[in-house]
Amino acid sequence: MSKKSTATAACPCGGPSLASCCGPYIDGAAIPPTAETLMRSRYTAYVQRNEPYLMATWHASTRPAEPIMSKEEKLQWLGLEVKSALRLRQRKAEETDLTKDTVEFVARFKTNGRAQRLHEISNFVREPAEGGLRWFYVDGSFPE
Repeated sequence: MSKKSTATAACPCGGPSLASCCGPYIDGAAIPPTAETLMRSRYTAYVQRNEPYLMATWHASTRPAEPIMSKEEKLQWLGLEVKSALRLRQRKAEETDLTKDTVEFVARFKTNGRAQRLHEISNFVREPAEGGLRWFYVDGSFPE
């Protein structure tokens, strides 16, 4: 049985293929155009254990100084569900502030054989950076 090539494998974030979804953002060939796209590519980077991409897309004001992953940690990501992108709900109501956005999601994972879920409302800002305007993850809150 042959392993699927990376080009045709489904994207971890739920997209059709890594090459046509999060791959170009993680490889640096493209800039995520929306906060949701950045959030999806960050999820994919967690699945890939790509700490450099996660740090590069984390806002400097909240970026951890210490590594966020350890080789000992046995974490298996199982899936992503985007609950809402605030911008989609508000786009018709207000087209003024395109520098902030919020994305709510549930990420499922297994650690030490136990299934868990991370339900987060993530905050993003868009500001000038290398290559033009870029979205950055700032922080998140955990709804009940």
